[in-house]
Amino acid sequence: MNEYITNSPETTEAAAKDFASTLKGDEVIALYGGLGMGKTTFVRGLCSYFGINSGVSSPTFAIVNEYNGDIRIFHFDMYRINSWDDLYSTGFFDYIGQGLCIIEWSENIEAALPEDTIRVELQKGEGFNDRIIKRIS
Repeated sequence: MNEYITNSPETTEAAAKDFASTLKGDEVIALYGGLGMGKTTFVRGLCSYFGINSGVSSPTFAIVNEYNGDIRIFHFDMYRINSWDDLYSTGFFDYIGQGLCIIEWSENIEAALPEDTIRVELQKGEGFNDRIIKRIS
């Protein structure tokens, strides 16, 4: 994936499924993008590719949701993480290498991300539902 341009939640999910086809299942994916940019929708598409078709939601208050399908997926929301102590309390480092780790609000833990993290940015496009999704590393 270099770049996708989507125009609905459904096409954002489809783009994520296409992107997921390039994954092994043990990567760390850091998602960047403001509120309402489609990060959780993108995660739903990733999960769908791996056989998880329900129950995918933002882990805003739980910090991490675990999904089991063809692989294990750990879905993090780091919005409320403001310090190393906060991050350690989530058990984040114990999840690395145990499945696919997908992180929303990853900018809050940038210094803690593994060197080989895949970074994906979601931005608003021209229309209300348009999104530009691109791999930035």
